[in-house]
Amino acid sequence: MESKPLEQDRPAPPAAQHDKAEIAPAKVEAAPVAAASALPAEEDERLRSEIVAALKTVYDPEIPADIYELGLIYDIAIDGERNVAITMTLTAPACPVAGEMPSWVESAVNAVPGVANTTVTMTFDPPWDMSRMSDEARLALNMF
Repeated sequence: MESKPLEQDRPAPPAAQHDKAEIAPAKVEAAPVAAASALPAEEDERLRSEIVAALKTVYDPEIPADIYELGLIYDIAIDGERNVAITMTLTAPACPVAGEMPSWVESAVNAVPGVANTTVTMTFDPPWDMSRMSDEARLALNMF
């Protein structure tokens, strides 16, 4: 009786070839990167959720959508002492509220129970573009 080769013993099929046709990459929703936390997972999740809720109360005065849904928040880092570091951007470097926005973010996050202190760092690398906006922001701005 002859034994059949196992699936893993079979040679892999040749890679599919495309006749110079390029496949467009799938659009990936931009979301803030969540840095690793020194807090227990449950506590980190609860605190992070409340921080995001606080960030959603901060609006760019020229755009009727909150800064989180606009994709202006690039990173939320929480250390073991519950200090929060926010890395964010603006829709444009010449934004009229560039000097005020970080303090709005800091105040909103510092109001979250359990947050010890908040530091906000502005960056323009990578530059913000509309692809970072959530569907909620696109709907609010009628950009579908």
